[in-house]
Amino acid sequence: MVVSTKQDFVAASAIADRQLHHWLSVMKPYDTSALDEGRNEIAEGVTLDHDTVSGRHGAYSRWRLREWKDRPVPGTWQSTLVVRSDPREDDHRTWIQVDIEHLPASTDVRPIRANTPGIARLLLDALKAQDGLADVGTVPKFIEPDDVEEVIEELCDLDRRLPIVVASVPYGQDPEAWTEKVVEPAFKHLTGLAVMYVLPPDAKQLFEDTFDYHRVFGGGIRTYLPGVDPAWKPDAQRHPVMSRATLEANPKRAAAILAALPQRLALRLPLPGPLDNLPVQRTRPRPAAHGSGLDELRAKNATLTAMLDEAEQRENAYGDVLRDLRQQLQIAEELEFDQAAENQDLYAKFKHAERQVRALQIRLEKAGQYDLAHAPVEEPADYPATFADILDRMGEFLNLRFTGNRKITRELDAQCIGNWVEVAWDALHALNDYAAASADGTAGGDFRYWCSHLPEDCARPFPAGKVKMKESKTVGSREDWRRERTFPVPEAVDPSRKLFMEAHLRIGGGNTVAPRLYFHDDGPNTGLVYVGYLGPHPTNTKT
Repeated sequence: MVVSTKQDFVAASAIADRQLHHWLSVMKPYDTSALDEGRNEIAEGVTLDHDTVSGRHGAYSRWRLREWKDRPVPGTWQSTLVVRSDPREDDHRTWIQVDIEHLPASTDVRPIRANTPGIARLLLDALKAQDGLADVGTVPKFIEPDDVEEVIEELCDLDRRLPIVVASVPYGQDPEAWTEKVVEPAFKHLTGLAVMYVLPPDAKQLFEDTFDYHRVFGGGIRTYLPGVDPAWKPDAQRHPVMSRATLEANPKRAAAILAALPQRLALRLPLPGPLDNLPVQRTRPRPAAHGSGLDELRAKNATLTAMLDEAEQRENAYGDVLRDLRQQLQIAEELEFDQAAENQDLYAKFKHAERQVRALQIRLEKAGQYDLAHAPVEEPADYPATFADILDRMGEFLNLRFTGNRKITRELDAQCIGNWVEVAWDALHALNDYAAASADGTAGGDFRYWCSHLPEDCARPFPAGKVKMKESKTVGSREDWRRERTFPVPEAVDPSRKLFMEAHLRIGGGNTVAPRLYFHDDGPNTGLVYVGYLGPHPTNTKT
């Protein structure tokens, strides 16, 4: 959590100190009767480090709580609170940072994702915290009609760091009752990670007058990321929507899904300058109150040994972060190349079609058929409206079999944007035609080759740039990622009734869902293509 307050450093530090003592002594509880600067042993396996500095480069107070816990995974839970002011950067506000992380004892164990600690709630209730123009609190606020203009300014604020999550209230529902029953459980993990609002029906139209492309309605919830542009329709793809059906079907899972994106942003977003330029916190041995010089040396040695252990834990954690970043970079570069190739292919086809259409129009004009040359083209009427409709119509594809999890596919409707349904439908048509050719031995190659060399009578072309017949080495080398891409198949295809499917189609992008369709070509054997998955992009980064 990173927020700011207009209170000065002295006032903000005093509030933080009081709330920290309350958190430790009442909500934990630990003995906080004799806290001092440096390292404080407040319980067995629990330490609190505190340092504070004031000078010409500003001031900061910092507390770091380290708690050893055996369950569920042995390791240290580290919570850090920083209060910081720096007149060189900004003399009108004080920054507040709260972090919590899990440091496993073993390098073979992945850290557990942490939720916002209780100290964050205490601070937000005690401080007038802000993110850019928006107030940051612990409970969602109602957007009244008179507040719409102000909220829109907050959404478009260029200095905003946190997502703004807006929950709509369905018509016919009491806003307060709906908020208590549905919205508050869904927002359970968002404290300190997002600005939370509830949009009642009486403010909905005013909101949509500006956010026509970025609507939220019908009991759905939308997460507006920083940098929103309400006048640009494609920008809507960046801001995911969760439907009312998803919220009501599994509130606990919906809350986890809503929190995933803000948590990921909190981990990856660079810190503001005043917080980023702080020195690393290093504990120092506190002088022994009694005992001989030997006892004092032993105490210092124990502290230094603990510091070395902490440094090793930190080094291991940084190693995990570095590996994650390298993998993310590799995958991003692969995706960038694929998208560039796809765009080039689509542009070439678009220009060819444009020239062909114009040539045909000229011929018709010369033949006196001007009206026919410029007659409007009817849009296809057989496209399904939702992914649920696609599943209901899978029987239309005689050469395909869907073996995937239907629930996962239906849940795409909750966050569907753009033309995902149309692209998926075109993909299934193309796969169906290819499956028939594959069974007859006339395909000439794999599905990507087929899409690049379509027969003249093909009514449903599919861009070859959206087809990948192999996964990256990064994905293939990770057993957990392979499992995510292993889907059910009939025993006639594989005796184990499951198969690692690498071939997949990019159905959409633009947000964190980025749906994919995974398939297996079994034309030479059973004469069918098996669609094992149609859903959100499987894991390819450690998020």
